[in-house]
Amino acid sequence: MYGRNRYQPGGGIPGATPMVQRIIVANSVIWLVQMAMLQVGAPLTELGAVSVDGFFNHFRIWQPFTYMWLHEPSALPLHVFFNMLFLWMIGPQVEMVWGSRRFLRFYVICGVGAGFAILGWNALASTWNPYVALTPTVGASGAVYGVVTAFSLLWPDRTLMMLFPPMPIRAIWFVPFLFLLQLVIGGGGSNVSHIGHLGGALVGAFLMREELRRVIGWRSLRHRWHRMRMRNRLRAVRREELERRRSSDDDRRTYH
Repeated sequence: MYGRNRYQPGGGIPGATPMVQRIIVANSVIWLVQMAMLQVGAPLTELGAVSVDGFFNHFRIWQPFTYMWLHEPSALPLHVFFNMLFLWMIGPQVEMVWGSRRFLRFYVICGVGAGFAILGWNALASTWNPYVALTPTVGASGAVYGVVTAFSLLWPDRTLMMLFPPMPIRAIWFVPFLFLLQLVIGGGGSNVSHIGHLGGALVGAFLMREELRRVIGWRSLRHRWHRMRMRNRLRAVRREELERRRSSDDDRRTYH
């Protein structure tokens, strides 16, 4: 499990491991290039974004790879910022365990897999809504969701603190909670590619199927159930002990 090319402290982005730092820099620079190309009318984003029309009709077979390095070229870099912030928060721990090469390979495979998932779903959806075939998709979210899935399978019992809403959550429930949160907040009318997120998470889970069986297999689930019951019993015993002590203290005060 431990890679040879482990993280060595150095300069650059604070808290970022070498490959995470390179991915963040690459996405940021490409976004700036997208902005520059947009000003001169060059169709960089159109050529690189994944779409059914571009892949099947114009034979832009590179799109499932290139779309994950592009982001929405708007005046505010919110799209690229939040994707890279998420990667910076989760990715370094995974890279420190795997090493940079394995981490990059996993990141790219999850992103490309999510790209093909987007193509397949949009091709199916275009049969009843032709506009979907022309809709381009960009962003590293599929690859990032794959990394988040890897983190949750490597450390399923680690507690994470959500920023919104501010609440602690076990890592194993983090990805399902994110999907639920997106559906509640964004719903079906948002321009977020939920199938891209799901595709990245599923590809990540497939690549880590051994860890997946270990974490959510029958033995693991039974062990978690018994552990939860033991914790509840321990809390009940502690509450009873605390109530007994309080009652004893009240009796002493009454006696005196």
